[in-house]
Amino acid sequence: MRRVSGASIPDLAVPDLFRALSEPRRQAIVRLVLERGELAAGDIHRELGEITFGAVSQHLRVLERAGALSMRKDGRRRLYRARRAVLRPVRGYLERLWTLKLDQLKVLAEAESGNENEEEEQP
Repeated sequence: MRRVSGASIPDLAVPDLFRALSEPRRQAIVRLVLERGELAAGDIHRELGEITFGAVSQHLRVLERAGALSMRKDGRRRLYRARRAVLRPVRGYLERLWTLKLDQLKVLAEAESGNENEEEEQP
C-alpha cells in the first residue's frame, strides 16, 4: 500500500489511476461525475457531445478499473459515481507536486535573472 496525502491506495492502482486520468476525455468524465453526482452512461455520453457511446463506455471502463469511478446497475442502466476517497489524495499529491515544481522554477528563474544582471555589470 502507498500512502498519498493520508489515504492508502494499493501500489498497483497508482500507476493505473494516473494513466487513466492522463487522457483529457477521461478527465472531463471525472469532472462531470464529481460535479453532478451519480450519472448514467447515457447521460455522460450526451454531456460529452461529439464522441460515440462505445468510446464513452471504454473510457468509463478504464476509469472504473483504475478506481476513479464506481459503477452500479439499476435495471439495464449503469450508473457511475466518483470515488472521492481515491481521487482526493491524488488531487492533494498533484497540488503539492505543482507547488514544489513552481518553487523550483522560481529559484531557477531568480538564479538566471541574477546571472543576467552580473553580465550586464561587467565591462
